[in-house]
Amino acid sequence: MTFIYSPPQDDIKILYIDDCFVIVNKPSGLLSVPGRAEEHKDCLETRLKSLGYAVMTVHRLDMDTSGLMVFALHKEAHKNLSKQFELKQTQKTYVCLVDGHVGADEGEIDLPLRCDWPNRPLQMVDHELGKKALTKWRVLERLQEGTTRLELTPITGRSHQLRVHCLSMGHAILGDRFYGSDEVVNKAKRLCLHAQALSFHHPETGELMSYDCPADF
Repeated sequence: MTFIYSPPQDDIKILYIDDCFVIVNKPSGLLSVPGRAEEHKDCLETRLKSLGYAVMTVHRLDMDTSGLMVFALHKEAHKNLSKQFELKQTQKTYVCLVDGHVGADEGEIDLPLRCDWPNRPLQMVDHELGKKALTKWRVLERLQEGTTRLELTPITGRSHQLRVHCLSMGHAILGDRFYGSDEVVNKAKRLCLHAQALSFHHPETGELMSYDCPADF
């Protein structure tokens, strides 16, 4: 049985709030929204509601992924922000640590993905049935311990896209319990994938709002 770390209640970091939305740094190991099972009710959404914020979910991060999330605080803001995500009018940047030294300095991965149904929630590359998935990447740092820090920019937003695309390069993300080998999983205490930057237009003023939150790895 795999032990899943659940961050303490006071580990929720609110970075910005106004009348329309709240920006939060989600810790690794916490669901974005509640699951069906009772043991999956604890999540960022319910924790924010317990603090008195009437949040509405706009987008999600994987349980193991940390980083920036925006929640709407009223219906009109929710409709506007959800539309921006749907029309890809937002900008998201991630950082990760991968196993091994990546040879090139930058590139892109264009591999279609679909659910690996017998092994849900895993995803797989499928050139016939998969949906388009595109990720741009660049090397930030090659580290002495034989790992590489990458900046990842997902153009599409498929489930587990960044995990599978990094794996397809031959460089699994450290701590990835779904796609990494035992050696890769044991190289980190958590999945080393973090949503570091997020930009979108304010739902009322139209002003470009940009937020940055460095990773803790």
